[in-house]
Amino acid sequence: MPHTLTAPHPVTPAAPARPAARRALTGGMVAGPLFMTAGLAQGFGREGFDFTQNAISQLALGEAGWIQTVNFVLTGILLIVGAAGLRRTLYGDPGSTWGPVLIGVFGASFWAAAVFPADAGAGFPAGAPEVTVMSVHGTVHMAAGMIGYLTLCGAFLVMARPLAARGHRGWAIASRFVPVAVLAGFATSAVTVLAFTAGAGLGLLWLAAVTARLATGPSDR
Repeated sequence: MPHTLTAPHPVTPAAPARPAARRALTGGMVAGPLFMTAGLAQGFGREGFDFTQNAISQLALGEAGWIQTVNFVLTGILLIVGAAGLRRTLYGDPGSTWGPVLIGVFGASFWAAAVFPADAGAGFPAGAPEVTVMSVHGTVHMAAGMIGYLTLCGAFLVMARPLAARGHRGWAIASRFVPVAVLAGFATSAVTVLAFTAGAGLGLLWLAAVTARLATGPSDR
């Protein structure tokens, strides 16, 4: 009996993001750097603010607090737009559903942080007591931040799969270790709030880097 040879189907690598998706991905690329730049600038410019004692969230308090509130809202919008761009870019790839969904939840947590501000304390704003007294809105603010960053850490673990599938193996490995560093920063915040800020900043900046990496398509290696 003659045998028929069937040519294997070629594997088509993932293409770089299309123009519409690329524009949406820009939101995810700029959200973290924008949030941290605005927060650091305010922290150095606001009287009485101490990065070793005060969290960036507290910048939403006081007369100039509206700037940080806008920062929260805008960052949330950019993150959700970026998540939509990732969904389109990764369509059909492993992690294409849950990665963007988790990033979208992370973006929504910034809106919750804007609506429910942090409590005053540690001497900020001026005249605030050193000891923080938890309020309802302060508790919701902390819960939103906790949920948001846990979902971001989960997103990094999920996004490691499409990174590896596209040939970015070093990025995939790093995305599995960054959540450990982020959570370590949060865990040591009792010693200095600066550790919390560093952990949060690392998460935001790594998300920007991963989004930019995925926007370029597969690795040439």
